[in-house]
Amino acid sequence: MAFSSLFRKKTVQDILKQVAKNEADGHEALGKHLTTRDLTAFGIAAIVGAGIFSTIGKASADGGPAVIFLFLFTALACSFAAFAYAEFASMVPVSGSAYTYSYVAFGEIIAWIIGWALIMEYAVGNITVAISWSDYFTGLLHSGGIDLPQWIQMDYLTASSGFNDAEALMRGGKSFENLSVALQQAHTAWTTAPTIGSFHFVTDIPALFIIILITALVYRGMKESRNASNLMVVVKLCVVLLVIAVGVFYVDTANWDPFAPNGVGGVLKGVSAVFFAYIGFDAISTTAEECKNPQRDLPRGMMWAIIICTILYIAIALVLTGMVKYHELNVGDPLAFVFDKLDLKWMSGIIAVSAVVAMASVLLVFQMGQPRIWMSMSRDGLLPKKFSTVHPRFKTPSFATVVTGFVVAIPALFLNLTMVTDLCSIGTLFAFVLVCAGVLVLQNKPEIPRGKFKTPYINSKYILPVLMIAGIYYAFAFNNKATMAFINNESQTFDATTIVTSLDKTDSYKVYNYLKSIDANNKTSETSDLEHLLSQYQDDEAKYAEVVKGLPISDSLKYETGFSLFKHKIPMWIFLFVLVGLAVWAFRKNLSLIPLLGLICCLYMMAELSVWNWIYFTVWLIIGLLIYFGYSRKNSKLNTQVIS
Repeated sequence: MAFSSLFRKKTVQDILKQVAKNEADGHEALGKHLTTRDLTAFGIAAIVGAGIFSTIGKASADGGPAVIFLFLFTALACSFAAFAYAEFASMVPVSGSAYTYSYVAFGEIIAWIIGWALIMEYAVGNITVAISWSDYFTGLLHSGGIDLPQWIQMDYLTASSGFNDAEALMRGGKSFENLSVALQQAHTAWTTAPTIGSFHFVTDIPALFIIILITALVYRGMKESRNASNLMVVVKLCVVLLVIAVGVFYVDTANWDPFAPNGVGGVLKGVSAVFFAYIGFDAISTTAEECKNPQRDLPRGMMWAIIICTILYIAIALVLTGMVKYHELNVGDPLAFVFDKLDLKWMSGIIAVSAVVAMASVLLVFQMGQPRIWMSMSRDGLLPKKFSTVHPRFKTPSFATVVTGFVVAIPALFLNLTMVTDLCSIGTLFAFVLVCAGVLVLQNKPEIPRGKFKTPYINSKYILPVLMIAGIYYAFAFNNKATMAFINNESQTFDATTIVTSLDKTDSYKVYNYLKSIDANNKTSETSDLEHLLSQYQDDEAKYAEVVKGLPISDSLKYETGFSLFKHKIPMWIFLFVLVGLAVWAFRKNLSLIPLLGLICCLYMMAELSVWNWIYFTVWLIIGLLIYFGYSRKNSKLNTQVIS
């Protein structure tokens, strides 16, 4: 086959004809039940979850009350991407989301890559949500006096790494009782779990339970899923509004000073975590064939969902940071925490129950999106025909739904929450980037049929270069130290916990004796552990650097330098070079500003993820390409049409 066949494209006309012929080809039509209100509810169901009940705490602790600007920035980036999604959804009102849009804009190989990446958004994202749901659910049971064994409520990787860290800290003199609760739980799970040889049987059973329950609901039908989603959204919104209404009477405006304690760097530190709070609005586009009027309702549903959720996020952030000092919010359940701190136990109980409902609704929307992506890929011949089977009674992609249940359930038993969160984020951002780029590629092609919705056109020819110059000026004029450290790859000192957990028994003994010898003021007692001895200096950056420099261990245990440091900056360097290329492209082709800004914002957030996430994502794409060249390319309907 010729190389050009990799980029063979589907036309909008052919896609719409294919939908009309689905029934004749053995693919029954999906039921049409959804309106703008339902789509908005689905969007809120997907967005109001982990962000408002969990990650908002860490983001607030890093950025202070100014975290509201982070939510605005992320909402703006998602809105730019939503304009692109809405334009495509109006143009090609079929299931498939970014996969189908990329087939039209870029061709088959890119469509396959984006379809494969979307598995990371929906399937891997659901692993994340299932694990989070399990945490909230077991916490709720604990508050009711029911305690499940630790080894059936934690994933394998968390237990394994937590056990190793706990052992390292205890070698440094820390007692088990002084370990963090998370490390205590991980250590307990690992040591109490049943073993088969050297394998410790640690699995997250509650996560498995909720996945089975939600998969059964999604299999049962869109109408049932819609009704369940709408009910859960009402519950969530009532609780969020109750939190705002009650919390506003306990706000102390003195807690808003300083408003941005850690500057812009502190605000942007949580960009990836907060972005995860917005993941899900694009899942609306997978339901296009089940909308009564997709060209009108899809754009409205996306926009209303983002607007409503952003207002709620900002209001909650202001209330939380007004009720307590920002640095106290670095907890897993910030909403329950602040009311518990103010001795409003009844509110904490309501929040705990609503968090369980919120997570279930997010799971529902994600679990609904993945089968419809696979169904679209199957219709095009890129996956076996079985994946496009529609249940004759329930009118849902039945086989793909069941497979999705297995794909989510099995990894959820074993994988680490942080790992799957970042993988989900990078897969989603990649999809956003290609959808925004697709709108830019098609903007000057008059032969492409247009839908009722079109992104407002603003010429970026001169605006983008001006924005880049302003960014460079800010970096060197107001953030010179951090900018030069980035460019010169200056070595960075490891934090106390990282240093202590990397030491063997001999090094731990040497470091302990050294720290005791320099403790001239006798701040610490004989029972002080190694981590406490070292971390007491961290509040003073200069003093901490001086102490670490004198530690009697190798520099590799004290500093991150050379390529081991530079590799984490590779994603940001890639972003900067691509940004220059985009500026040239915008100048030459008069690109539309809104999708271009969406592309840039999403690329920036990808660059904020660690290099390991890029490596894992690359491996995932390579596996996908092997499947494409081994099966999908020769079975593609575009290929069979050429042969015939």
